[in-house]
Amino acid sequence: MKIAFFGTPDFAVPSLRALVGEGFDVALVVTRPDKPRGRTRSTMVPPAIKRVALEEELQVLQPARPSDPEFLAQFKEIALDIGVVVAYGHILRPELLQIPQHGFVNVHASLLPALRGAAPIQHAILRGLTETGISIMRLEEGLDSGPVLHRALTPIAEDETFGELSVRMAELGALALVEALGLIQMGEAEFETQDHAQATMAPKITRDTAHIDWSGKADSIARLVRAMDPYPGAWTQLDGVPIKLFGPIGADRPPSDAPPGEVIETRPAFVVATGQGALQFLDVQPAGKRRMAAADWLRGQETTECRRFE
Repeated sequence: MKIAFFGTPDFAVPSLRALVGEGFDVALVVTRPDKPRGRTRSTMVPPAIKRVALEEELQVLQPARPSDPEFLAQFKEIALDIGVVVAYGHILRPELLQIPQHGFVNVHASLLPALRGAAPIQHAILRGLTETGISIMRLEEGLDSGPVLHRALTPIAEDETFGELSVRMAELGALALVEALGLIQMGEAEFETQDHAQATMAPKITRDTAHIDWSGKADSIARLVRAMDPYPGAWTQLDGVPIKLFGPIGADRPPSDAPPGEVIETRPAFVVATGQGALQFLDVQPAGKRRMAAADWLRGQETTECRRFE
């Protein structure tokens, strides 16, 4: 089975490594172009998938858009059996989806039809789900709406962050992908149509999404902070200056009449009042600085207690 693999970030790496390790014929790897980085924007940084593909001596193409005529012409010449997509970052159009003999399958990080969209792992944490999983689905024109071939489930730990869950989901996705391709190879694939009436969405995370509303309940704010950890980071402001907070722990304190967002304790813990309850935070990241322990940050502050985050 000759495969084209479309992927870009670290999340896609276990899937590509699994295909190569299981002996699948990965004839082509397609990823996004290198990105400029640094103050002068002169250093070009390749995507994680490109680095792995080159290590494995695989052919790599990096079109600006997968709809470019030149890329489509190159793609048609390879006589592919199937395309695999894992967090590629572009929507694929019908003229591309129809080229491989068996079309395309996608590794999606939710139990479809739940959490269709760009950020299913973060939204699973945001919504307080106790379980999520991987869906291997056939790609079609709609957003994550194609029929599902295979699902793999996993629990979400109460204190799990986006970063931690992403690592587990990437490995789970790799395993589910190998199993799904095995079913296709053996002619045993059965695709199940999604119940579109049950669909929920997981849109792209924005700066507004990551902003902490202190009037909310402590547990919902804690979920937000975990869902934004390590990036983009849940943020608030202190004296008009942005700061990111990490490591939320429910603070067992007597009811307080402090307004939401007020720092009610700094020793021995860094505790902030919410609309209902209070939260301790283990780490902070001031604007323009690295992430650090809250205790280290507090030592550099003249006074924090009774000041209010907004």
